[in-house]
Amino acid sequence: MHRSNTRDGSTVEKSQTDNTNDVQQTPLAMSGKDYVVGVDIGGTNLRFALADMAGTVVAKWSSSTVGMRGEHLVVDLIRDGVGHLLQQAGVPRSALRSIAVGVPGVTNVDAGVVIATSYLMGWRDVPLRTLLEGAIGVPVAIDNDVNIAAIGESWIGAAQGVRDFIFLAIGTGVGAGIVLNGHPFRGMGWTAGEIGYMLVPGTPEEPVERGKPGALEATIGGEGIKAQWQSLWHRGGTTLSKDLTATQIFDHALNGDPLAQTILQHSARTLAYAIYNISLILNCSLFVLGGGVGMHPALRDATQKILEERGSRVCPKLTHSTLGENAQLMGAIRLAIDTAHEQSLLLT
Repeated sequence: MHRSNTRDGSTVEKSQTDNTNDVQQTPLAMSGKDYVVGVDIGGTNLRFALADMAGTVVAKWSSSTVGMRGEHLVVDLIRDGVGHLLQQAGVPRSALRSIAVGVPGVTNVDAGVVIATSYLMGWRDVPLRTLLEGAIGVPVAIDNDVNIAAIGESWIGAAQGVRDFIFLAIGTGVGAGIVLNGHPFRGMGWTAGEIGYMLVPGTPEEPVERGKPGALEATIGGEGIKAQWQSLWHRGGTTLSKDLTATQIFDHALNGDPLAQTILQHSARTLAYAIYNISLILNCSLFVLGGGVGMHPALRDATQKILEERGSRVCPKLTHSTLGENAQLMGAIRLAIDTAHEQSLLLT
């Protein structure tokens, strides 16, 4: 792999073998000269991938968004990032067919509007698709980032061939990408999967302010687990530091620390109950765990054990994402490919 630095300090990675996937090329192929871009907008950075119409990644790019709140600054950064990718890969701009963007917030897919983000710059009712199409000049699709990750897992990840499944993203925040009958389910108000706001017994019952974490997120999200650790920590109870991350706490639970094990079991039980209840409603047999916290094997194993103890009425299988941190990018690439195909059909 060749990595080159851009003038703004971001990085571009080029590789002819960087597929992150084993994509079936024939069903998706339009032309070897056509390309799409997938974009993942995170809380602190932007990640891009340039791919051909078979889904083969030919270049990547990333840049920080720290300190950027205005949507126009992000749009400009995405425009410049697309330019970097095309230049580094030696692809002419005329070969770019579409772009798809994953956004961490409630997104109206039909209108291309970001209704609200929980922690990204405080966006409200941002017409992101219109802004990007005006800046770059190609068709753009946008969706919630967890929905896009579910698309990636369905395409070339842990849920290939599964028509009904749930992708659970558990990191700083908590969200679900719901796939039913082979298609993402977003709900009438585009809020399907916002499970971070599920009520949890023993947590405050006051209405949650807009943009603040809900009860489930505050319990099993990364910051929530860290807060539990700090509230229970005392010098006589553990020899470990008071300042640990959620994954570090789970690591120490595997090594036998009693307080860390208490936190792990509480997190696993809360997650298991949420999964159990979702399973009763949607009857999905597979839950794919992603995100920095969700990918920890201790959480998956403890949660699966609790579900099995509930009996055979509802016992979904839990598995880890096989795409990991690339789930959003690969899902965005697939969405961009579909968008390019749809646009091509409209023009014929």
